Amino acid sequence: MSPNPQQVLAQSVLVIACGALAHDLVRVKALNQWQHMDIQCLPAELHNHPQKIPDAVRNKIEQNRHKYQSIFVAYSDCGTGGLLDAVLQQYGIERLPGAHCYEMFSGVKKFKALHEAELGTFYLTDFLATHFDRLIIKGLALDRFPQLKDQFFSNYKKLVYLAQLNDMEIDKKARNAANYLELEYQRVLTRDQHFESALSVQIGSVRH
Repeated sequence: MSPNPQQVLAQSVLVIACGALAHDLVRVKALNQWQHMDIQCLPAELHNHPQKIPDAVRNKIEQNRHKYQSIFVAYSDCGTGGLLDAVLQQYGIERLPGAHCYEMFSGVKKFKALHEAELGTFYLTDFLATHFDRLIIKGLALDRFPQLKDQFFSNYKKLVYLAQLNDMEIDKKARNAANYLELEYQRVLTRDQHFESALSVQIGSVRH
């Protein structure tokens, strides 16, 4: 007899994620055959409005907390200044480690080295490089108010692209972003190892 859909959900884990991590989550889920893992993403545009992340995550938790065995949040602090952690503490829910996804993708040691090498560094992931025009140029209204570029990026000297995939098309987009911002360019191939490890602690421990 096939299991009741509600029973399956009750024995599964829900990952509430930043939309910028959607492709990475799907890829890691398939690689590890985590059939018990469901993914629900919040808009990637929240990347530009971190103050809205805690309430958005809370709403998702409230909608789903009685449907799943456990919930995991695929956000780092992401500029919320501890407010996301305050929400998650109320529900006893864990999140990705670190202050932001750049640290999570590169690993703490590597990110610390990059940060110390140049404090004025702007970081891109695969997603942010691919959607740079939509999330950065249009998201920050730089297309309508070009003068804002200097205001937002005057303190940056370098752009570091943290590449999860060894994809030269995405690399080209990241280079174009660096050229647009007039920053020195560096590409660091991170793969998924640190991201996958962070997920495995939570997702791999729940089985149905």
